[in-house]
Amino acid sequence: MIDQPDDGVKSDEAPVDPVPETDLAADHVADEPGLVVEEDVEFDLGDSEDVASVGAREEAEGAAEPQVDAEPGAEPQAEVDAEAEAEADPVEEPASAEAPVLERLEPDPPPEPQPEPALETAIADTPDPGWAAEPPLGDEPPPPSDDGDTTKTHKGRRAVLGLVAVVAALYVAGYFVTGTRMPANASIGPVDISDMSPSAARAAVDKALTPHAADPLVLTHDNSEFHIAPADAGLALNLDRTIDKAGGTRSWKPADIVGLFFGSHKTAPALDVDNSKLQSVISSIGATVNKDVVEPQITFPKAKPQARAPKPGLTVSRADTASAIRAAYLVSTKPVHVATSVVEPTVDAEALDAEMTSYAKPAVSGPVTIAVGAKKVSLPVTAYAPALVVRVESGKLTPYIDPKKLAGPLTNSTTGIGTKAVDATVRIENNKPVVVPGKPGVGLQPAEMAQKLLPVLAKSGDDRKVTIKAKVVEPLLTTADAKALKITQRISSFETDFPYAPYRNQNQGRAAQLINGTILKPGETYSMNKTVGERTVANGFTVGTVINGGVFREELGGGVSQVATTTYNAGFFGGMVDVEHHPHAFYISRYPVGRESTVYWGSLDMQFKNPTKYGVLIRAWVVPGTASSAGQMHVELWSTKVWDIKAGLSAKRNFRSPGTQYDDTNKCVPQDPVGGFDVDVYRYFYRPGSSIKVKSETKTAHYQAADHVICGKKP
Repeated sequence: MIDQPDDGVKSDEAPVDPVPETDLAADHVADEPGLVVEEDVEFDLGDSEDVASVGAREEAEGAAEPQVDAEPGAEPQAEVDAEAEAEADPVEEPASAEAPVLERLEPDPPPEPQPEPALETAIADTPDPGWAAEPPLGDEPPPPSDDGDTTKTHKGRRAVLGLVAVVAALYVAGYFVTGTRMPANASIGPVDISDMSPSAARAAVDKALTPHAADPLVLTHDNSEFHIAPADAGLALNLDRTIDKAGGTRSWKPADIVGLFFGSHKTAPALDVDNSKLQSVISSIGATVNKDVVEPQITFPKAKPQARAPKPGLTVSRADTASAIRAAYLVSTKPVHVATSVVEPTVDAEALDAEMTSYAKPAVSGPVTIAVGAKKVSLPVTAYAPALVVRVESGKLTPYIDPKKLAGPLTNSTTGIGTKAVDATVRIENNKPVVVPGKPGVGLQPAEMAQKLLPVLAKSGDDRKVTIKAKVVEPLLTTADAKALKITQRISSFETDFPYAPYRNQNQGRAAQLINGTILKPGETYSMNKTVGERTVANGFTVGTVINGGVFREELGGGVSQVATTTYNAGFFGGMVDVEHHPHAFYISRYPVGRESTVYWGSLDMQFKNPTKYGVLIRAWVVPGTASSAGQMHVELWSTKVWDIKAGLSAKRNFRSPGTQYDDTNKCVPQDPVGGFDVDVYRYFYRPGSSIKVKSETKTAHYQAADHVICGKKP
């Protein structure tokens, strides 16, 4: 392809005059590959010229002022003079289809004049400017040139690379800017630190927040308020980490770099948290808020089924409450709501109703016939009902018969079968332990009988029959067993006073009677609830005052918690292992601070384990109170002494203020307000007669504030 001539001369518009007979094709300069240039002749490869333009340019080279443009209105020069024609080099047509090669040699003599047809042919073969030369006949057209696309691609790549370079430069520059100033629209808690230097931001946060670092946090649940000291909760402000967290340090993160100039940035203060202290504070709150779940249960007082309905419990959500405390510290002065979650019973009321129909009612529908050889005796409902209970085990209601509770009534009901076995025991006579020998008997094994009875109780008519063999019945504790326990001395004792009340004399006296004489073998665990049993009228208890839900209520068994507290302290000083105990919801002044325990049938128990290789005898009794004197509850442990125990107490902390409640129900018991607090109890272990401490333990008691309870409607 041949470009347009310079200086605006359009060869396709200029008329072509007859030209002397010359091979014009020789003067045609083609923009083709393979061009060879010699001498001093210059070729402009970017703007190839036609034959006429070449001649005009060569003629103008000798003039003083080159002719560039034609005068306006002048006719374009299209004729080539003879001298210019003589200087033109002939261009030979290549024989092949490849692009022609033009060589400039020494000027040749002027060519011989050619006939007119030759001129016409030359002119015809010369491509018109702007036209693509057609390939010779019989040859394939040359492939389209991709020079334009390549140029565009290169330009696109250069643009992308340039953009990348700009972004990279901005990114690196942004990195060096981070750490020198805080982000735009930035705040730490209530403190505005926008565009400050990190040091200035640190000073501003320090000035605004540090004076409030010890301000107590207030948490609320229903009508209760809890005031928490940050130090007791293990909370402390970390200034350096706070500034770094808010953007006061160098960062390669794009978001941090962009954030220096755009967006809104709110950051909570960074805290150092002692999680053990924080969880301890939450536990103290839980002592007030938590309500134990009540699982369904069926007992058989007076030989009739009595169902205890399931009740959901409530527990403090530790993780959510901890998060709320951390989020509020140094940021908000509003009370923090204590997060809680409901704990559903394992078995629902529907399953309880089904068990009442399918098992409980048939179980006491009539006596059970016991066949021992040729003898048959009737076991009345009253003989096994006190030992029978339907309770939740492994997620379902399951009947159970306590062999120990069955043993006595079973022997009494089957007096015609064999003789009753007598257990060995240890008694305290003249302030010394004495082993009382046991005696074997002949009769029915309580454990075997209990196992055979369970499936029969759901049946009716003649199917209510158990076939069993009489066997030699060994005492549960033989004489040899009793001697091997080596119960030789009193290892601890404890006593508490209680104000006179007839119900206290009865309930505490009955509980002491059930506890007295209990022997724990090595490794065995004592359970207050299992030993005393449910506090019912049939079991010898009466109505008294108890603490339920943080307030006083009138229920059966009031006062038994004092027996639990006294027994707990005897175990504490006897070196027993604390398995389970629960301080009262609020502090009661007649009990030792932190070293006391409440019990509630079906949910709260007091247990300790005998960790020694000796047996432990529990001795308990009550000195009843009178109108003029307080009563006394006594518990002693007898064994072989392993430890001397001393107790210690920390200062009280986390004080909580009581509120006020109005109660217009018939269960209301007036109550004076009592402040709440936390306290640590220490137990130190010494070898008998030694002053060297071997080990120590710490237990924390959490007392909620006891509200002022006013019986009546709120004014």
